[in-house]
Amino acid sequence: MNPAELSLHPAHGVSNMKFALWWMPRDRRLDALLFYRFCRTIDDIADEEGRSTAEKEDLLGRWLVAAEEGLPEDLEQLVERHGIDRRLLAEIVRGCASDITPRPLATIAELESYCWKVACAVGLVSVRIFDCEDPRSDQCAEHLGHALQLTNIIRDVGEDAKRGRIYLPLEVLQRHGVDAADLLALSPGDGFRGVVADMAARARARFAAVVVPAVDFRALLPARIMRAIYEKTLARIEASGFSVLNERISLGRLEKIACASSAFLGRR
Repeated sequence: MNPAELSLHPAHGVSNMKFALWWMPRDRRLDALLFYRFCRTIDDIADEEGRSTAEKEDLLGRWLVAAEEGLPEDLEQLVERHGIDRRLLAEIVRGCASDITPRPLATIAELESYCWKVACAVGLVSVRIFDCEDPRSDQCAEHLGHALQLTNIIRDVGEDAKRGRIYLPLEVLQRHGVDAADLLALSPGDGFRGVVADMAARARARFAAVVVPAVDFRALLPARIMRAIYEKTLARIEASGFSVLNERISLGRLEKIACASSAFLGRR
């Protein structure tokens, strides 16, 4: 396969991650945005409605081979420039590929494996691009990756259910007496609040475990911005009584700027 046959999607829109990266110094920001486009491309392929399942699997299969053996030139230079572990890129592809034909996650362990691929691996690559020096920044990236993805899962429960997807582990649903079919129908019953409260507590524990090493405090500014935005989002979801089945709770632009400004100034 010729890597040149693979192309990155344009990074339209402003996601939380893209917003956080704009606060970086220009040289590292350009590399971080290139990696963001890689992640966005892989995620878009898995979710794209205009492609068949076979087409998605074939294209992501080609990206997986490229991640392991040789990427398009700009990405290949990025890997060499920052000493990025190709296995992390491959895990990102595998994680997104699992969304093509999603199956319910049976256990917390399966959920954590999924979060590691689609979020923690992204953080570990980012740590390389940010030029972090302290090995403990890897632990920071892993805890934050879990926290961010769990918050995403809670926030998007309703949207995911409408698309036939459930990322809440079946063992947690069963513990609270929630049937998966009822959740997909957006009528999970009174036990639903206990399910998402459990997930929120797990996200809170992961946020609390994020310790930014002093030597990398400035380099990890985007991570600190992401943490501030997502912790505030989680707090808003909790304050709403976990009203996530029929609405997507998020922060406005000015609120995100306030979170970024506080992180930039070194405040919680």
